[in-house]
Amino acid sequence: MSQTHRVYRLAKRPEGTPDRDTFDLSEEPVPEPGPGEALVRTLYLSVDPYMRGRMSAAESYAEPWDVGEPLRGGVVGEVVESNGAGFDAGDVVTGDLQWAEYATAPGPALTQVDPDRAPISTALGVLGMPGLTAYFGTREVAQPSAGETFVVTGAAGAVGSVAGQIAKLRGARVVGFAGSDEKVAFLEDDLGFDAGINYETTDDYRAALDEAAPNGVDAYFDNVGGEITDAVFTRLNTDARVAVCGQISQYNAEEMPVGPRKLSQVIQSRATVEGFLVSDFEPRFEQAATQLGQWVASGELAYRETVTEGLENAPDAFLGLFEGENIGKQLVQVAER
Repeated sequence: MSQTHRVYRLAKRPEGTPDRDTFDLSEEPVPEPGPGEALVRTLYLSVDPYMRGRMSAAESYAEPWDVGEPLRGGVVGEVVESNGAGFDAGDVVTGDLQWAEYATAPGPALTQVDPDRAPISTALGVLGMPGLTAYFGTREVAQPSAGETFVVTGAAGAVGSVAGQIAKLRGARVVGFAGSDEKVAFLEDDLGFDAGINYETTDDYRAALDEAAPNGVDAYFDNVGGEITDAVFTRLNTDARVAVCGQISQYNAEEMPVGPRKLSQVIQSRATVEGFLVSDFEPRFEQAATQLGQWVASGELAYRETVTEGLENAPDAFLGLFEGENIGKQLVQVAER
């Protein structure tokens, strides 16, 4: 095993959109696992939009990183050495670890991954936090039922693509917003959405909604915010439910845009608007992961992954999230098993 490895640290706090200078890749000694810890070799690294908030000192639901601190994210890796952590060398595990080729973690912070259940990368996507977020945000917050219309933004991403399919399994009409014709085709042809709207080529979101959702919107899963959400709010039906999961259109804004006031639409529709974090449902993760796994195994739940090769390219993969470059879950493959 190499005595050194590569680690990404936060080089500076970005102003507006991050760039390559936000990230510092350094060569450091491979850490030794302390008592109760395991040394994990990174195989796949997850990059996610919420990490933008951790780069800022502004108040957020996720604790900010300090400048100079290693970046962290979801990792699937192979145990190299276990110092009483409860794993054997060669076990595949997942956890919140450093952006690095190797990392240590206490045993309770790691979860074993069954390579025979599904490709191990799915532990960071459809069977991991994105899938769980979609599961609970759809079933517990937005609560679409048969015959209702469900709209989701960021529909071709890791969360939105699963949320729309879960709504479809519940018998809803599903409409997704995505940023290219290729993504719209993915929604309609591969995932079975009833309609997709390309927000990049659509001048009038309200008119597009009238065509795709002629009976209005009963349940809305919001990953994006901004002008699309403004338009959806004007089409909410009475007693509609809105699940606010993310606001990626605002994450790099240096000043928060005010925009049109839309809360009057909530009065008119008597809609329920609820923000949520997937961690709210942690006691039920195992149950939800089992159901997601069954749907994947049966073919009822499809998924796609966009995989960038090499730890050195992790910043590009992360920055690409804000340009809509990925379809499905964006991953970085750091090493082969």
